[in-house]
Amino acid sequence: MDIILSTRNVSKAEQIRAIFAGSPVSILSLDEAGIEGKAEETGTTLEENGLQKAHFAWERSHKWSMSDDSGLFIEALGGEPGVQAATWAGKVSTEEIMNYTLQKLEGIEDRRAMFKAVATLISPDGAVQTFMGEVPGKLLVSPRVPPSPDMPYSSIFVPDGYSKSWTEMTTDEVNAISHRGQAFRKMREYLKSVIW
Repeated sequence: MDIILSTRNVSKAEQIRAIFAGSPVSILSLDEAGIEGKAEETGTTLEENGLQKAHFAWERSHKWSMSDDSGLFIEALGGEPGVQAATWAGKVSTEEIMNYTLQKLEGIEDRRAMFKAVATLISPDGAVQTFMGEVPGKLLVSPRVPPSPDMPYSSIFVPDGYSKSWTEMTTDEVNAISHRGQAFRKMREYLKSVIW
């Protein structure tokens, strides 16, 4: 069974495919599904943005469609960037977003942060299901490795109880504990209960 993942982010697609490995589900990115354009993300919550992205793929295919929206909530910055994690530094590169974040935290000792994710699934008949995950952690003062493509916080976020950042972990290690991994494992279990 094909499910369209409403993203062109190669790193994200790789992570999500790994979660569905061994299942009858095949994950297709927007490019692989032949869908052009990009969903607007005008929501003020992860749930709203996730629904907009999943609906974008569903409207153009009327097939099973999924998306995720995630945010980074930094305690010392009052929860910023939150849902604006991908855009709060402007339309700049992955490295520039990371550097902007580190500049915002310069001189701040409390570097606690929370990653949250909402995975949204739409069935061919338009029924919507959402699944959530969250991971507390801290932000490094500087990266030890470059960030993963299109994932600006991956080399500076270290989950609680671990010494490695997301980028320093394998895909399997990330999926076992990440906010996105939690949300999509719940989705996998849901699909297992209703489809296979």
